[in-house]
Amino acid sequence: MTKAPQYTPPKVWVWDQQNGGTFASTNRPVAGATHEQPLPEGKHPLQLYSMATPNGVKVTVLLEELLALGHRGAEYDAWLVDISTGAQFGSGFIEVNPNSKIPALLDKSAKEPIRVFESGAILVYLAEKFNALLPQNPAERAECMSWLFWQMGSAPFLGGGFGHFYAYAPEKLEYPINRYAMEVKRQLDVLDRNLASRSYLCGEDYTIADIANYAWYGVLVEGKLYEAAEFLDVKSYSNVLRWAEDIAARPAVQRGRRVNRVWGDEAEQLAERHDASDLD
Repeated sequence: MTKAPQYTPPKVWVWDQQNGGTFASTNRPVAGATHEQPLPEGKHPLQLYSMATPNGVKVTVLLEELLALGHRGAEYDAWLVDISTGAQFGSGFIEVNPNSKIPALLDKSAKEPIRVFESGAILVYLAEKFNALLPQNPAERAECMSWLFWQMGSAPFLGGGFGHFYAYAPEKLEYPINRYAMEVKRQLDVLDRNLASRSYLCGEDYTIADIANYAWYGVLVEGKLYEAAEFLDVKSYSNVLRWAEDIAARPAVQRGRRVNRVWGDEAEQLAERHDASDLD
């Protein structure tokens, strides 16, 4: 292993605003709003503020799946929050999510609007609200919640760890890339072993655990995340590949992946969604 120049941490860390990297202009060590910007609101009770990153796709896919199941109350407005420009630090968005991360949901169907932030919390909230895609049997529900929270705890190593150092850091460093590649491959092996005897993560039924994990690991093995498929040898995880292909073929998944997407193939982009016809 090539040794990187020795770094000695300072006694007190000081923010270097010129530290480089793809998202350096929007990263900062403090919370709160940077500018006044009220949030728009549409006609539906469910107002989603998001972007089609993996965490955002989780929610739009679930909403489209709920609509496909016939839950008319799951109709929603999806507003683009462009995290590359710092829109997540607007005052209105901060009121819905003080953590300044997408996605964030505002449910206006109750007497008082309910805010929900963190993608996993939004998935559970919607699944419980519509009694769908979350098992009611205690053992099956525990299994589903375990795989959901497995994803919530594991994906930061994939995204903020591997993804950052492999794709976004100002320079490629051997140690962090190797360290996080090892962990991501371990995670893929966890999924692959589990899926060897199951159609979906929790058994034979498709759940929010599959939606959450597909948004990260399914897209990864499809070769659509960080352009790292060959580097990570994703084709060796045959059970994950089969599972990802099955989920990718679902019409609701195909619709949900388009919502709040503003890059890539123009036919796959839909900056905002306010009616089912927007996806026609």
